[in-house]
Amino acid sequence: MRQTTSHILMVRPAAFGFNEQTAGSNAFQSKDPNFSEEEISRQATKEFDDFVKALQTRGVDVIVMQDPEKPVKPDAVFPNNWVTFHEDGTVILYPMFAPVRRLERNESFLDTLRERFIIKRRLHLDYLEAKEIYLEGTGSLILDRINRLAYACLSPRTNPILLDEFCREMDYDPVLFTAVDGLGKEIYHTNVMMALGETFVVICLDTIKDPDEKALVLRRFEETGKDIIEITLNQMLQFAGNMLQIRTRSGKPLLVMSEQAFQSLFPQQLERLKRHTDILSVPLNTIETYGGGSARCMMAEVFLPVKS
Repeated sequence: MRQTTSHILMVRPAAFGFNEQTAGSNAFQSKDPNFSEEEISRQATKEFDDFVKALQTRGVDVIVMQDPEKPVKPDAVFPNNWVTFHEDGTVILYPMFAPVRRLERNESFLDTLRERFIIKRRLHLDYLEAKEIYLEGTGSLILDRINRLAYACLSPRTNPILLDEFCREMDYDPVLFTAVDGLGKEIYHTNVMMALGETFVVICLDTIKDPDEKALVLRRFEETGKDIIEITLNQMLQFAGNMLQIRTRSGKPLLVMSEQAFQSLFPQQLERLKRHTDILSVPLNTIETYGGGSARCMMAEVFLPVKS
């Protein structure tokens, strides 16, 4: 098992914008009336293209899929929520909270991946949308792939019953907790308050108020030898928890984050991170502001076996 991969699926947006259906549960979203929908979409596409180029320049295998123009899907740039790809050849499709986001599931993307990768099994969890039970991929799940642990914070988008089903199907142990922001509101996705690397974890522990739950999470980190790098609530709001460690084709670890997240970090935090990994930061202000997600949300890791 590997914790990181050099194969990254990204979806180039056709109609990025503010999603009213997700704003109620995503406190990271905001709307600036001074910009038109066309301007927002155009700037988000530029940020996406520059992000892809930066990753490719560092030696990452980026598999770019183009979001079809119709139907309109304002959050298509965040594919990690509807699909995950695993080393045993499993592809999992997830139930999405917002009806418009369910349109993002795209069979043609999977067909394209089949040309390079081996898909042995399809696991459909998306049928549970009809029962209003949700689990939004690696937004909801922070996977310790080596130690088979699935960290998740409860929210309208992360159901504990479905977490258990995922763990049974994929042989993981759940680590479930509640996380809230400074106003006491449930954090919508685990991946905005926590990022797990091969040898470290970046986490906003102040969001976990229950002492027993916090102790459980810390115990799991200690048992698995993770260097715990804490971030503040304010840094979390600047997407410092929304990072992803990947690898270049040559095998070098690379921690990817937004420019805003990088600038929010203290020198001592950066120093500790650099002991573990190289860092890449990219400007994603438009996508962060209107989409309420950042660098990690834009990358779906492909762990599928490569065809010989």
